[in-house]
Amino acid sequence: MRIAMNGVTGRMGYRQHLVRSILALREQGGLDLGDGTVLWPEPILVGRREHALRALAERHGLEHVATDVDEVLADPTVDIYFDAQVTSAREEAIKKAIAAGKHVYTEKPTATGLDGALELARLAHAKGIRHGVVQDKLFLPGLLKLKRLIDGGFFGRILSVRGEFGYWVFEGDWQDAQRPSWNYRAEDGGGIVVDMFPHWEYVLHELFGRVKSVHALATTHIPQRWDENGKPYAATADDAAYGVFELDGGTIAQINSSWAVRVNRDELVEFQVDGTEGSAVAGLRDCRVQHRSATPKPVWNPDIPATEAFRDQWQEVPDNGEFDNGFKAQWELFLRHVYADAPYHWDLLAGARGVQLAELGLRSSAQGRRLDVPEIAL
Repeated sequence: MRIAMNGVTGRMGYRQHLVRSILALREQGGLDLGDGTVLWPEPILVGRREHALRALAERHGLEHVATDVDEVLADPTVDIYFDAQVTSAREEAIKKAIAAGKHVYTEKPTATGLDGALELARLAHAKGIRHGVVQDKLFLPGLLKLKRLIDGGFFGRILSVRGEFGYWVFEGDWQDAQRPSWNYRAEDGGGIVVDMFPHWEYVLHELFGRVKSVHALATTHIPQRWDENGKPYAATADDAAYGVFELDGGTIAQINSSWAVRVNRDELVEFQVDGTEGSAVAGLRDCRVQHRSATPKPVWNPDIPATEAFRDQWQEVPDNGEFDNGFKAQWELFLRHVYADAPYHWDLLAGARGVQLAELGLRSSAQGRRLDVPEIAL
């Protein structure tokens, strides 16, 4: 199978999708479908900078690079188009891939606005192609353990979800920034709301319930940053967002997202879930629980030091299995969907829900009020 991979010179496209997913599948001998068929992925590295593509191809022993997307999409031997470009370039490229009849797998957000994201979902449905959107956080070991707790009824009635995500992204003057400069320019499709709210939509939707309303405050804490060439620029995109989400069933979620926060937690993202029967704190890999029967009885007294080590009162959830790279795991599911008709529901419509939540989050912040999140359909 031949996969056109557009955007592999970028951080996520290269590390997670090319190296840790497609090349990892090749290193394990391909993807065994269980019926005697083994899929062998043959990536075509697509992008604008031919020298960078050729350098990657040489580094990993690959043969095929291309700078003309239209030419690649016209090739009948290409089965799947994958997109990890900047958001502003993604929508048009996916439209071309759909028109060419290629199966589509893409990073998120799928478009810069809900109308465009819905159009992609409708075009793909009408064309009859298979399509999927990366929703990698569902495959993190910590969230897989959390889902195991939910499915086992550990929490009783879930009351609330509190998420903390982020870290300090250096401004780029005295230390290089860890993220590309376009992330901080709204005119280039940057901003933490458009980046992270699509993640929060599918995490909340899949684990706890559909988001019914959003009340968000987005802001730019760091107004000036320095780009990859050391030149200062105005940061026009939001670098922090504070959101409250009402879910079907009455659960309330509160998630803080920030690239201007120093980490004082065990992992870069953590979710605390509180229910009538127990609570859990899940991160990227670990998950800790406290059952109702083991919950202590703190008494507020600010005049004396704390007498209990609260973190020590939580119990680690065991792995009870092996966890593969989340991006690779979802790639495998999508390839099985394409070639073996395996079920798969993380499609372009699911991607559109993420775009919708980001769009409404920015609108809520601008208007200073809570907004309903209507259900969308093809």
